[in-house]
Amino acid sequence: MSFYTDTIRPHAKFLSTARVADLDLLEPVTRAAVQQIIAGARAQGIALMVFETYRSQQRQEVLFQQKASKLKTVGVHHFGLACDLVKDVGGEPSWKGDFSFLKALAESSGLVWGGDWGNAHVAHSFVDADHVQRINLTDQSKLFDLSWYPENSYRPVIA
Repeated sequence: MSFYTDTIRPHAKFLSTARVADLDLLEPVTRAAVQQIIAGARAQGIALMVFETYRSQQRQEVLFQQKASKLKTVGVHHFGLACDLVKDVGGEPSWKGDFSFLKALAESSGLVWGGDWGNAHVAHSFVDADHVQRINLTDQSKLFDLSWYPENSYRPVIA
């Protein structure tokens, strides 16, 4: 059993088309890392807010149709292993400015930053600078086909 099967699948928001920013829908290791990133940013004078944690396939399809996402099929958010963090400007979300500060915070917290997907030496066609996740790109396919879910001891390899 996994956090995905035990907590996410039976949750009332599993099929929701609404944005979900509930930290309880991040698996515990990811949740702790996200909280560490928020505290680290605060120490640097940057206020962050959790914008999205869990995302259903239904919401992913809506975002794709609206051209708000390049992905038609839901990704790591669906499994409680990813979070979008945005700047908190007067209680409102902001994507303005540079988010490269998230790289060091994500890596020191054991997460992969969507700005370079854990490998700054590769040019990535898809950059998601406000995104962090607790899985490396090479393990995503087995997560998506439900043949694997990371144990608490799992750490993505960060180049």
